[in-house]
Amino acid sequence: MYKLLEEDEYAPNYSSYVKLVPDEDFIQTLTKQMEKTIGLLLDISDEQAHFRYAPEKWSVKEVIGHMADTERVMAYRLLAIARGDTASLPGFEEKEYAQHASFDKQSVKDLLQNLNIVRQSTIHLIKSLAEKDLLRRGNANNSEVTVRALIVIIIGHELHHCNIIRDRYFGAAAYPENR
Repeated sequence: MYKLLEEDEYAPNYSSYVKLVPDEDFIQTLTKQMEKTIGLLLDISDEQAHFRYAPEKWSVKEVIGHMADTERVMAYRLLAIARGDTASLPGFEEKEYAQHASFDKQSVKDLLQNLNIVRQSTIHLIKSLAEKDLLRRGNANNSEVTVRALIVIIIGHELHHCNIIRDRYFGAAAYPENR
């Protein structure tokens, strides 16, 4: 069950994600969110999926791949901290990950299937946790974080990127029409 986070449960740079998350059950939110994300992106054309709203920005396909990569990293952190790992967990360079991935060569359907599989794995992991596990603290990317904050960050990160897709990609004057 989601309860409002305390500010000391996550690094300040995640606050924009945390603020997006509704006060609802984690599992229900994660499940509904994936349905909405798939509904938003499943029927876009290949031309639309390669669209970038600015030259230095990722394509829609790269954003989908980035969402899956980020959830994998956050879910690993969640697992490690929930299991009592006291090691300082490393950060990751999202731009490097995207640069070394082949997201633009994959179909939108495959990218969404991957994202959905990652999400199902995250949900199963969260379901396996006891209430006390959610409050465990660890260190990731040189900042203290709780397990439940990582869940909220996963949700908020996807919401953030879906909002960007709607506003900056789909809302761009140059965005290709569906053919």
